[in-house]
Parts: sequence; C-alpha cells; structure tokens
Amino acid sequence: MAKQTKNSKKQTFHFSAPDATSVLLVGDFTHWQQQPIAMHKDQAGVWSATVELPAGKHTYRFMVDSEWRDDPECTLRVANPFGGHDMVREAA
Repeated sequence: MAKQTKNSKKQTFHFSAPDATSVLLVGDFTHWQQQPIAMHKDQAGVWSATVELPAGKHTYRFMVDSEWRDDPECTLRVANPFGGHDMVREAA
C-alpha cells in the first residue's frame, strides 16, 4: 500500500458494479496485483475504498471479478504496455 507521509492525502475511489462479487483497487501504489486493496460495496452496488496517497500522479485500474476494468469517471489515462490504458489520479 502507499507509504504514508506528512504529504499524504486521502483519496476515495468509486466503481459501480452492482452484480460484482469482488472489486479490487490496484495501481502503482499497491505494486499492482502484489498488494491489491479490497473495495467495499454499498446497498446501491457502488464499491469504494479510501487510501492515503503521497502527492503526485498515480496510475491505477480496477479488477472486477478478476477482470481488468477502466474507471469510467477518470478522463486522464496513459497507455500501458498491455495495449490498454491505466487511469491517472493526481493527489495534491
């Protein structure tokens, strides 16, 4: 998980997947699949997780029932080496 420092900021990630049984947040701050963050589903089917991220840009994606998914809310994306895109979140 991201190293907490004085400059860390809480960031909340959301993903709507009412029918999913598992949603994981993975990114450069979790060493991708090495330390995924389990997200929690509310009654409306929206999964969320709040993490502390150091200031700067961080790339991430969601794993929904073991399948990679983009964040439809994220407009800033960068190409990844697998032919897809990673989402970018900037913690200020």
